[in-house]
Amino acid sequence: MYYKGVYHFFYQHNPYGPLWGNMSWGHAISHDLINWVHLDIALVPNEHYDINGCFSGSATILPNGEPAILYTGVDAKLHQVQNLAFPKNISDPLLKEWVKWPLNPILSPPDEIDPSFYRDPSTGWMGADGEWRVVIGTRIDHQGAAILYKSKDFRSWNRSLSPFPLSNITTFWECPEFYPVISNGKSGLDTSVISVQGKDTKHVLKASFNDQDYYILGKYDPESDCYDVDADFMKSKEWLRYDYGKFYASKSFYDGEKKRRILWSWVSESDTAPDAIEKGWSGLQTIPRSIWLSKNEDQLVQWPVKELEKLRTRKVHFKNKRLKGRSMIEISGITASQADVEITFRVSNLKHAEVLSAEVVDPQILCTQKNATTDGKFGPFGLLVLASKYLTEHTAVFFRVFRIANSFRVLMCADPSRSSLKPFIDKPIYGAFLALDPRYAKISLRTLIDHSIVESFGGEGLACITSRVYPVLAVGEQAHLYAFNNGTKSLSISSLSAWSMKKAQIV
Repeated sequence: MYYKGVYHFFYQHNPYGPLWGNMSWGHAISHDLINWVHLDIALVPNEHYDINGCFSGSATILPNGEPAILYTGVDAKLHQVQNLAFPKNISDPLLKEWVKWPLNPILSPPDEIDPSFYRDPSTGWMGADGEWRVVIGTRIDHQGAAILYKSKDFRSWNRSLSPFPLSNITTFWECPEFYPVISNGKSGLDTSVISVQGKDTKHVLKASFNDQDYYILGKYDPESDCYDVDADFMKSKEWLRYDYGKFYASKSFYDGEKKRRILWSWVSESDTAPDAIEKGWSGLQTIPRSIWLSKNEDQLVQWPVKELEKLRTRKVHFKNKRLKGRSMIEISGITASQADVEITFRVSNLKHAEVLSAEVVDPQILCTQKNATTDGKFGPFGLLVLASKYLTEHTAVFFRVFRIANSFRVLMCADPSRSSLKPFIDKPIYGAFLALDPRYAKISLRTLIDHSIVESFGGEGLACITSRVYPVLAVGEQAHLYAFNNGTKSLSISSLSAWSMKKAQIV
């Protein structure tokens, strides 16, 4: 949340080691979302209603300007219950101390809900009737669901009779979110905004399940609390996700200072528990992203926050370079292990593109079948990042262009299958389709490279893929960066800009 000029980040944290356990709320602050200062732990499991863990939750700014935290506690019976906490001193912009509400727990699982599946209250929003709403993740009749609650004072809550969506395709929802987005612009909206004069608005319902963060778009009626969705989770042909890689339990907030909505996400490790113990930490957050509704109003778009550019230093830039089939060029002059790369490709004569069956709907399977070493016509082309000498290690982020009848599809893939010689590393290949027509739009890629994480944004944020990689050769100054084309058809690099990135200050 943003409070009195300070960004606050609360996160699930084990103070006693790098593996899961002793769940507490860590707390860090920043003035720019890039450089951070760790403060004392905000919430520790020390009461009967959270003695087995202070699980996830959300912050809401109340009308008097006071922030409130709603969080899930695991009580002495291992039941999940909902609790409140408030700052000890609201005049302190750092919010260093928090006090748990003496009447906790404020919500316990309804009789028909398994008490082990009742968690992660959302940020609150206020309806037209002046009452607060939140949703809590659960499962009902073996279906993923969100329960809607209402309150006049943010302290006493009652379950709403209005039905909120269920999904018979899923079995349990974690970390649900519900917030508005606006058409024709990148501005964000406060969570309580229902409509904007002269602009169309939609509401996003996001849920975490199957190790991914999915979302749907729809119309919310604040009078009845009915939510009319465009399509159920995973039923639309695109299976809308925030990120098609390693990205889970995300959380967004409204930044009232810069009128934008910012998205965070936890990214877990892909190596082993002994590796975490050896390095002393595990898990990290993505670079904060701005998030908004696409021009077509059928999906969300994400882009790293502008403040990240403050870390850029040495730059390499060129335009209009031909990239022949089965060739690559090294992008030298920057630190390839810690870099920000933007590249745009132009393809032509697409009548020669490979034909793709209309039945192919899972891009991850397609990327796995046609990985970075499987040549095609238009693609694979893209970047080889964290590459060692002779390419013994490398991670490929790339595109392919396919023809379906009289239209075309652009496939984006992240292939870390050759990212590390280290054993026991999980190296899944990820994929997504880009909602753009390569006949009229250039194919762009922005990739953030930071040692063990690669975040990629295709089509100016239409699709995002995050990977964890653990090279042992391509580290530090031994890492290389290449633009490559393993397809048989030549193409052009319209523009490439790459920067070495300074280290953020984390204290």
